[in-house]
Amino acid sequence: MPFTTLGLSDPLLRAIADAGYTTPSPIQAQAIPAVLNGHDVLAAAQTGTGKTAGFTLPILHRLSQKSYDKNRPVRVLILTPTRELAAQIGESVSKYGAHLHPRLKSEVVFGGVKINPQMMRLRGGVDILVATPGRLLDLVSQNAVKLDQVETLILDEADRMLDMGFIRDIRKIIAVLPKKRQNLLFSATFSEDIRKLTTGLLVNPIKIEVAPRNTAAELVEQLVYLTNKTDKTALLCHLIKTNDWQQVLVFTTTKHGANRLTEKLNTANIKAAAIHGNKSQGARTSALAGFKAGEIRVLVATDVAARGIDIALLPHVINFELPKVSEDYVHRIGRTGRAGEEGQAISLVSHDEVNALRQVEKLIGKSIPREQIAGFEASAIAPPMPPEPPRGPRPQRNNQPSRRSPQQR
Repeated sequence: MPFTTLGLSDPLLRAIADAGYTTPSPIQAQAIPAVLNGHDVLAAAQTGTGKTAGFTLPILHRLSQKSYDKNRPVRVLILTPTRELAAQIGESVSKYGAHLHPRLKSEVVFGGVKINPQMMRLRGGVDILVATPGRLLDLVSQNAVKLDQVETLILDEADRMLDMGFIRDIRKIIAVLPKKRQNLLFSATFSEDIRKLTTGLLVNPIKIEVAPRNTAAELVEQLVYLTNKTDKTALLCHLIKTNDWQQVLVFTTTKHGANRLTEKLNTANIKAAAIHGNKSQGARTSALAGFKAGEIRVLVATDVAARGIDIALLPHVINFELPKVSEDYVHRIGRTGRAGEEGQAISLVSHDEVNALRQVEKLIGKSIPREQIAGFEASAIAPPMPPEPPRGPRPQRNNQPSRRSPQQR
């Protein structure tokens, strides 16, 4: 099924062709017609499956078909959990709307930077506003933006917004929106919290789920290297240099750990930069731009900062430490193997992470192959996840009285 069959306008089809796409992904093939027809949508898909274009293209089409308002009230509001994801969506809006006439105006606002320049840019009005919840509430409280004419609300990466504690902010924002509007909710998974959020928010939504819940991308080769915690940095340097990897995204569990690992990589003459919540927005933007351009070989990131990273053809993701929450493993390795391309996800696992590894394997429903590299062997080996025992009839209890002594009881 080509894009030409989905009902999008010619200017949008030109932009899609400019981007080098001809066939929609499964999430796009289902979401685009649903959004074009004005339905509420509840969609779950793995990262890297094209969710952003799945809502960006149809909202651009719908806006371009309506009469132009010179005052430019916000008609589409897109909420995202992180600065990087907000910037990425803003880029997609600009890219796909390049040939529309009149050109739709969009803005991206998030925290971590001065608010006054954002307020100035909003003065002329915007058709599409991409925002993180906290900064949007700041702007609303200062009367820098009004949301009383929003026609479509989009919650992207809704599961992550809930994980980050944005639920109160989201409810405050929803309270100031028009009651009658289209609602689109995109999430990596359908969790119970997501289902609760949709109650009263979505009206007879079209439900789309293009991958089994919490499964890892099929095109991602997964591998575990068993090693000692003290050898992880040396092993990472060995892998990068021996395999001549030029673009590697590495995950740590803490900001301090990301900084420390970045320093050690640079000392080993491997150009690296860290990206996490304590970094200024300028530093995060610069690091990501350098990584995409190939000027930085290794980007070391925490889970929150990396959620919005979208890098075409990223070949390698390394879990320097396994995440504390098993679901984050799926989101991490979803940075590679995107848009139908193959990728490799490697986890460096020490003995104290064996339980975390088994939880990950339980979540994804399979064992991850284990290997060791000469000179970096682990002092203790983590066996693969055992298969689940067959569920037979429950054994009957012996009703005879216990022969244990009172002291044993």
